[in-house]
Amino acid sequence: MKRVAVITSSDKGFRGEREDLSGPAVKEIMEAAGYEVVSVEVLPDDRGMLSARMAEIADMGLAELILTTGGTGFSQRDVTPEATEDVIERRVPGIPEAMRAFSLTITKRAMLSRATAGIRKGTLIVNLPGSPKAVRECLEVIVDSLGHGIEILTGETGECGR
Repeated sequence: MKRVAVITSSDKGFRGEREDLSGPAVKEIMEAAGYEVVSVEVLPDDRGMLSARMAEIADMGLAELILTTGGTGFSQRDVTPEATEDVIERRVPGIPEAMRAFSLTITKRAMLSRATAGIRKGTLIVNLPGSPKAVRECLEVIVDSLGHGIEILTGETGECGR
């Protein structure tokens, strides 16, 4: 079973001033897709803390997938893409491109997403938007392909063609 760690980036959520609805939405979707959710946590919009936690999960082999939610917009505190870029070794631009392309069919504001994705060791890291609705829409587009990508990344399969 593939393992996923979920990280919500939210100052207010971290301080207990706002209930995190996006992290639980990610958990629900990924469990329904057959993933073992190994952690769901809320961290502040802090580049160092976010990147350290992503690196720890990947370096310790705790999960083959890290899904972040939040922190991908234009505010000064939105630093999730930068934290992700700090730790990845290889970029995977097609995943956020696919999410943005699909989201543009729903809202023109999707073009404002700065989400990124990449690989660190045997872990794929993907930034998702911060709202539960957008999380559901984006995961709908990518969830099937994520499994195949992880199988290739971890050596379970070497075939890309289907």
